[in-house]
Amino acid sequence: MSTQGSSENTSELPDGKGLRIGIVSAQWHTHVVDVLESSAVETLKACGLTDNNITALHCPGSYELPVVVGVMARSGMYDAVIALGVVVRGETAHFEYVSSPVAHGLQQIAVETGIPCLFGVLTTETLTQAEERAGGIHGNKGAESAIAAIQTCHTIKTIGSSTR
Repeated sequence: MSTQGSSENTSELPDGKGLRIGIVSAQWHTHVVDVLESSAVETLKACGLTDNNITALHCPGSYELPVVVGVMARSGMYDAVIALGVVVRGETAHFEYVSSPVAHGLQQIAVETGIPCLFGVLTTETLTQAEERAGGIHGNKGAESAIAAIQTCHTIKTIGSSTR
């Protein structure tokens, strides 16, 4: 798997200078999640963020993502937080018990705090499908989440500056 982003042209990348972005990565399917995280970090740097403005943390699994993302979002230290993970359907109801609460939890945190909480959690039928979305034929959702985080921060700042 490549750590390169999707078909994004670096001249079209949003300006992230001065933003502070947190990344929380689940530690299941690490061979995929590590690629997502690396790509997110590379993309943020390509957008002008420095190492000092990127904080990458880990949690045990995707189910734990909302609590860690929530603490980061409420800390006042980050302009956006990216959640990365992989949940594969498999043969049990585990998929439903994890994917939906994680998505809703991240959305609730974002709405409550006003801090964008990006859902970079791959919810796939198979591990191969996850790999295809981590630098494979379907791009890299880590890079896409990084770009979306910066774009959302800009949108929020535009709203704030237009009301003054």
